[in-house]
Amino acid sequence: MDCVLLRHGIAVERDEWEGSEADRPLTEEGAKRVAQAVAGLNRLDVQPTHILSSPLLRAIETAKIVRRSLLVRSAVQIVDELLPDASPDRLLSILHDLPPESCVVCVGHEPQLGIAASVLLSGRATASFPMKKAGACLIELSIPVKPGRGALRWWLTPRQLRSMGREGVKAED
Repeated sequence: MDCVLLRHGIAVERDEWEGSEADRPLTEEGAKRVAQAVAGLNRLDVQPTHILSSPLLRAIETAKIVRRSLLVRSAVQIVDELLPDASPDRLLSILHDLPPESCVVCVGHEPQLGIAASVLLSGRATASFPMKKAGACLIELSIPVKPGRGALRWWLTPRQLRSMGREGVKAED
C-alpha cells in the first residue's frame, strides 16, 4: 500500500480570521500553490484510490483540489484521525483496514502528519519529521500495516513539488 501524507496549503492567518478555527480556509495563493504541488504529484504518477482529510476546512479544500486534479473517483473521506492533535495510532487503524493495493492520500496538519510519518517509518512518535504546507511524502506500507515497517519512497517540499508540476506543464505544451 502507498500512503501519501500531504499537509494542507497556506490558510488565512489566525489573527486575520474572525470565524472558528475549524472554518479557516485556504488563501487564494494557498489554493494556487496546492494545485501546483498536486501537478507535481501527478508527475510522480501518484494515482490515489482513497483520499482522507481532516475535518478542518483548509484540509478539506486541499483534499478537493487533489481529488479534482488527480481525477480520483472516490469521494473525500473526512476523518477525525487527521486532526492536528490526533494520535497517529488512530490513523494506522484506518490504514490497516484499507485494501492492500490502495494508494491513499492523507491530508492533514502538523504536528500530526510528521508524528504519523515517524511512527510509520521508525515505530516511534517523535516530532523529527515536520512537513511544510503543501509538502508531501510517500511511504510504502507493508501489509499488515504496523509501526516502523514503512519504507520512505520520497519526501518533497512544496517548492520541489511545484517545480515538478511546472516542468510537466512545459513538457506537454
